[in-house]
Amino acid sequence: SEIFTADVLARLPGHIAIGHTRYSTAGDTALLNAQPFSVACSKGRIAVAHNGNLTNAPELRQQLEKSGSIFQATSDTEVILHLVARSAERTLSGALREALLMIDGAFSLVFLAHDRIIVARDPHGFRPLAIGLMNLRSGPAYVFASETCAFDLIDASHIGDVEPGEMVIAGPQGLEREFFTVPQRRAQCVFEHVYFSRPDSIVFGRSVQFSREMMGRLLAQEKPVEADVVVPIPDSGVAAALGYSAASGIPFRHGLIRNHYVGRTFIEPSQAIRDFGVRLKLNPVREILRGKRVILVDDSIVRGTTSQKIVRMVRNAGAREVHMRISCPPTMSPCYYGVDTPTKRELIAANQSVEEIRQFIGADTLAYLSLENLMKSVDDDGQSYCYACYTGRYPTHIVSVDGLLASRIRS
Repeated sequence: SEIFTADVLARLPGHIAIGHTRYSTAGDTALLNAQPFSVACSKGRIAVAHNGNLTNAPELRQQLEKSGSIFQATSDTEVILHLVARSAERTLSGALREALLMIDGAFSLVFLAHDRIIVARDPHGFRPLAIGLMNLRSGPAYVFASETCAFDLIDASHIGDVEPGEMVIAGPQGLEREFFTVPQRRAQCVFEHVYFSRPDSIVFGRSVQFSREMMGRLLAQEKPVEADVVVPIPDSGVAAALGYSAASGIPFRHGLIRNHYVGRTFIEPSQAIRDFGVRLKLNPVREILRGKRVILVDDSIVRGTTSQKIVRMVRNAGAREVHMRISCPPTMSPCYYGVDTPTKRELIAANQSVEEIRQFIGADTLAYLSLENLMKSVDDDGQSYCYACYTGRYPTHIVSVDGLLASRIRS
């Protein structure tokens, strides 16, 4: 709303568009990596925006550079454009199909061409990609987004999702759908329900709010503790805290107030910014916390530094006891599919026991939701979601861990 004001939108001549909010997982955070990327080639001018991470991008980039390709950025997304531009296929859809068969990992892609939008989702379905329909006076219009809450803003109806391994074309002929490859065993990212997605979205066909409340309910049953008040760490811990309160009978109170002008501390690009961000982001309500046995509910502990500062903040506000409850299992392994947890060195649970983490963050008790109950929370039978960050069992072959890590160290 600050960038695309009414005046700016009125001056834009086109009738189709794509946009992207970047969360860097591969490549620098510099402006040159801002998406969409665009290129002019024999198939016309095309642009692309990408949610995910290509696990074979370092190898493909090396091969392309040997063949004469010149890269302008360090993002893995640019690899896709070069594959399309160099394809011997004569049509854009054919070139895209060929490129999609060459890339591995997690990708939900949106392409903009002359008179159409083409979207595609990897055969495992790691990242969400929803389809919406707007009924305009000029006729039906199709929209695509990572989260369905985007449709609510523009009064569009959610009519389904792009399926794993599917390519969808929205153009002059309406909506055309085809599978560019055979879908593989589903590996939808469970962290979308734990943390990433907004609670008012439907992701992978399920309400995020409902999943998070169920995580809290099961956490209260699995890891109870005597206390006076349940306090969420806002905003991502709110839904789980509501569930914990409902199942335990302990009152829910907003004991930490978030400054909404500050972004998420987990996804900030440096530790120094994250540390300062915690102090800017949260402020305790002393009247709620003073003299109380407090249960803090959060969605995850990744590095541990944020939790440590919050526990200290709550104690300094007068809490008698501080009990930390986490609505997912310990994050043990890095993600190579679009979440910025590049090395085990940064993951506190990969290097310390639960008791050691408790001591580090300064809580009286610390407990996590079990993997079994996380699966129950998203109604999974073990065949639909990726849990690699908790188990270390990756659903795809990681082509070059060293190459992937090198691309992230630059960010």
